[in-house]
Amino acid sequence: MGKRIVIALGGNALGNNLPEQMVAVKQTARAIVDLIQEGHQVVIAHGNGPQVGMIQKAMTELTRSDPDKYIPCPLSVCVAMSQGYIGYDLQNGLREEMLDRGISKGVATVLTQVEVDPDDPAFRCPTKPIGAFMTREEAERMVAERGYDVIEDAGRGYRRVVASPRPQSIVEIESIRDMVEAGLVVVACGGGGIPVFKTEGHHLKGAAAVIDKDFASCTLAQQLDADCLIILTAVEKVAVHFGKPEQKWLDRLTPDQARIYMGEGHFAPGSMLPKVQAAVQFAESKPGRTALITLLEKAKDGIAGRTGTVISL
Repeated sequence: MGKRIVIALGGNALGNNLPEQMVAVKQTARAIVDLIQEGHQVVIAHGNGPQVGMIQKAMTELTRSDPDKYIPCPLSVCVAMSQGYIGYDLQNGLREEMLDRGISKGVATVLTQVEVDPDDPAFRCPTKPIGAFMTREEAERMVAERGYDVIEDAGRGYRRVVASPRPQSIVEIESIRDMVEAGLVVVACGGGGIPVFKTEGHHLKGAAAVIDKDFASCTLAQQLDADCLIILTAVEKVAVHFGKPEQKWLDRLTPDQARIYMGEGHFAPGSMLPKVQAAVQFAESKPGRTALITLLEKAKDGIAGRTGTVISL
């Protein structure tokens, strides 16, 4: 029996610009179709750091060029744009690779909203830089006119910072589930999802925030009742004492062991730490669930138990 797998693609699977993305997606598609060919149901989530930054910068420059004609583009809309064009490349790459192997299976991208809590503490302490660098005068104007939070960035200028709240639920989960059960390969929760929160009635309002794609992938995997969450990154396995002479690669961890290593500060915030946290959260969410952290090209071997770091009860 094949497994239901949610794959969280890191930035290295997508490149830093459009030409790089088109090349990277071909390799990414080969690794993912390896799993599909073995009979697994696959749902793909992905990051969007370089892409949404590019869109935000372009929209900012457009507004600067003619402020009377163009209004600022909300960050939530920029995330939606990035989901669309990354999904477009992934769909085409996966479709081509499957047809080359004689696999007839549909691929669909779902523009995905992810609900966050407006009272999440992250909104009181925004930390994620986004968009173009600004002069001090521009930054002060953005604070006064738009209420932005800004920081000075290592002498290079000022940048807007936004919150990174934890995901609460996937708004389009029923549509995603129906597609998976109908046999489609689904791309969802791009860039961690479009962050939204409920207002009056049934209205969802976009939030000025970015959601960590590993936590969003974990929430997606839980709500889809997936068997496995694969978090793909730039290393084959998780390590303690990373980059030091006493470095040790880890093959298997229980959630309790992972928490000990996290408490000792072995995993860098904004890098490996959220991946391990998301993996632990998924592994603990239901008996039999497994999380795997490994390289993109090692995903097939990782599912077979030959490599990667496995986190399970």
